[in-house]
Order: sequence, then structure tokens, then C-alpha cells
Amino acid sequence: MGLAATALALPVSWARAADIVIGQIAPLSGVLASTGKQMVLGGSLYFRHVNATGGVHGQKITVQVADDGYRVDDTVRLTREFLANPELVALYGFAGTSNVGKLLSDGVLEQGGAALVAPYTGGEPLRNPFNPWIFHVRAGYADETEHMVQQVTTLGMTRIAVMYQDDGFGKAGLEGVQKALAKRKLELSAAATYDRNTDQVDGAVAKIMQSDAQAVIMIAVNKPASAFIQRYREAGGGAQLYNISVVDPAEIVKLAGLKNAHGLGISQVVPYPYSPNLPVVREYQALLKKYAPEEHVNYTSFEQFLGAKVLVEALRRAGPAPTRTKVLKALETLGPYDLGGITVNFSPSNRVGSRYVEVTVIGRSGRLMK
Repeated sequence: MGLAATALALPVSWARAADIVIGQIAPLSGVLASTGKQMVLGGSLYFRHVNATGGVHGQKITVQVADDGYRVDDTVRLTREFLANPELVALYGFAGTSNVGKLLSDGVLEQGGAALVAPYTGGEPLRNPFNPWIFHVRAGYADETEHMVQQVTTLGMTRIAVMYQDDGFGKAGLEGVQKALAKRKLELSAAATYDRNTDQVDGAVAKIMQSDAQAVIMIAVNKPASAFIQRYREAGGGAQLYNISVVDPAEIVKLAGLKNAHGLGISQVVPYPYSPNLPVVREYQALLKKYAPEEHVNYTSFEQFLGAKVLVEALRRAGPAPTRTKVLKALETLGPYDLGGITVNFSPSNRVGSRYVEVTVIGRSGRLMK
């Protein structure tokens, strides 16, 4: 079945008949492996805390984790295997617009009748048209790209290019940029692609170098984004670079080099987790220190920590014998819910819990700044 009881996850062997079973599929190998590791870590911090403090109605949470390597077919296969287990009550924290999109188009979530909470994707096709199965804790790529285009044009830049992954994820981001530009009566200076699950970006670098772009918005994951940043800068490219929220700034600095990565703007869909200004950030930092002291504060793990809090609250509201139907109902009737200085809001007609976006920048030291 490919279940991975990773060091960061709750061991599958903990499962007892009375446990609450949830399933997480994450890219623990391949181009998104570092992101997948942080996804699993963020959820495990909160689930371990809940289990250590009495569980939910006295029941422990067991998280079964599987690695899909960011491959769509593996996501579908593993999800079907998870849903075949009648004890599983919810799905949590998957990654990839195309991956999750395939679950929708193939009817996997509908057939299984389980909610998917906090997927690591901002793809609009997962939000519109409305579907009842996916509960988003993050803003969509349309929200992120609108925010970035707003910032770029406020700075007086009108020539904007896009470098994007040639799949549902990249195209969702591209469409967001195009709509934001059209709203301002602007058109793209250039659009360049790279193939999914590669970091072969030389063609994209050449195409964007030939354009007169003042800013480049990347819809890319860690490795190809880093490869583009490094090669574009080393080729003399001088445009302001941006990337949407799905990258890890520490990984970008490591792969692209600080000299090249310095100044990169990254949109974020959760508040800044490095300063303990909010109660939920303090809680996250404390549990990170307790359960994974060797790990660093990270936007991805914080986002998934928030998603875990949403899911646990739904499990509480579902009562002492949660089922897929009860958890789904608890989620859609959550209403405005304060996670500790951050509010999410779900209803029977709304599955996008937050539209929060801000832009951060990789500073001279390599640290992320607001």
C-alpha cells in the first residue's frame, strides 16, 4: 500500500480499533520532497500534542502517511487505498493542483465521501465550480497573483512575464496573472514554461531574457524555481522576481545561491511564522521546539499546523464516534473559527476558509523579511 510511517508522522502501528484514522498523502520523494517533509511535520506537531493531552473525546488520532512523489496517478491510487479503509474518517494535506484535481475529475472524493482538509494548492479549479469535498485553509492562486500584480504595478512596472509549470498548477497561476493584468488593461510581456517533475528551465530562461520584462512572476516549485533564478541571474537577467507561496525560501537560497536569491518576492497565504506576535504562532513555535527541536520555523509546516487545528476542531464537533459524514458536516458548519489570531470561515456554501495574502522578500542574510 505504500504507507510510510515516517519519523515525522504518527506511527501507523499506533492504530487501534478505537483510534481516529486520517490519511495524508504527500510528496516525500521527487522534486517536492522537502515541501512534503514540512507538510507532514506541521500536522504531526499538532496531532501529537492533541494525543498527548487526552486526544479527541478520549480517542487518539492516527495519521497514515503515504508518499506519492508528486505523481498524479500515485495520488489517485493511494487515495483509493486509503478510502477503502472504513475506519478512515478524513483526508488531510495533499499537494498539487493536478493531483487533487484528478481526485475530483475521477470522482474519487465523491465516491469515498470523505472531506479533504488543507490541501497544499491554490488552484482555482479546486474552488470553482464549487465542490463539497475540499476545505481550503489557504487563499487561491488567483488571490496571490492579484496581490503580486497589484504590488508590481504600484511600483510602476508594466512589463510583466510569467514562468510557469506546464500543468494544471502552472496554468492556474498563469490565468490568475493574466486576469490581474487585464483588469489593469495590461498584457503579458512573455510566458515561458517548464515540464512538471523536472528542473529543465533553459528554454524558459532564454525566452524571458529575450523579453523586456521588468518583473517575472514564477508559478514554480522549489527546484525549477531555483534553477530559473540562478540561470536567469547568471545570464544577466535584471527583472524583479516573484514566486507564489509554494516554495521554501531556505531551499531556494540553498539551491540558487544567496547572491541570486536575494530580493526574491514570495507571496504568502498565512501570517509570518517567525515572529511570535499571534497566539497560534507562539503555540506552533513551542510545539516545534518540543517535538522537532532540530527543525526550523517554516511557512509550509505552519500552514499545515493550521490545517491540523481545523481538522481537530471538526473531529471534536463530530462527537465521540466520528464518521466521514459527521466530519464533513462539522467542517461545513464550522463558521468563523479563531485558530489563535487567525480566523477561518467555512459554511455549507463556502469551502475557502481564508483569502489572506501578503508578500515577503528574501533579504541580504537569506532570511525572509516582511
